[in-house]
Amino acid sequence: MKIAIGNDHAGTSYKKAIVNRLKEKGIAVENFGTDSEESVDYPDFIHPVAKTVENKEVDFGIVICGSGNGASMTANKHQQIRCALCWNVEIASLARQHNDANIISIPSRFVSLDEAVKMVEVFMDTEFEGGRHSKRVDKVSCS
Repeated sequence: MKIAIGNDHAGTSYKKAIVNRLKEKGIAVENFGTDSEESVDYPDFIHPVAKTVENKEVDFGIVICGSGNGASMTANKHQQIRCALCWNVEIASLARQHNDANIISIPSRFVSLDEAVKMVEVFMDTEFEGGRHSKRVDKVSCS
């Protein structure tokens, strides 16, 4: 499995912890995020994650910013992306089960670091249920 991750200055410490956990599990990570807490523009780090997921160069994406909103909105500008803003494990699971989300957006200022790591693990381990959800997911893209 291979994951792309991107973050702004509000997500640097979360990214580092998540990357460490993924590497412990033997998961390859492509890091598009900043490694600094100095203010940056989140789209510069989120678009590369979305492009990599969209081109199927990685299995999933993780984006992190203060509220999770800007990162999610940016990723969702890409036609093949279904980025879910998640704030707990149950939402992360449902985003995969019902929406076939391929990027998780984490609001670093509103969830604990421990919860963020758990959300990523659940997100990656949860399968899309398909069935009745497939026809809905098929209607999401504007293309």
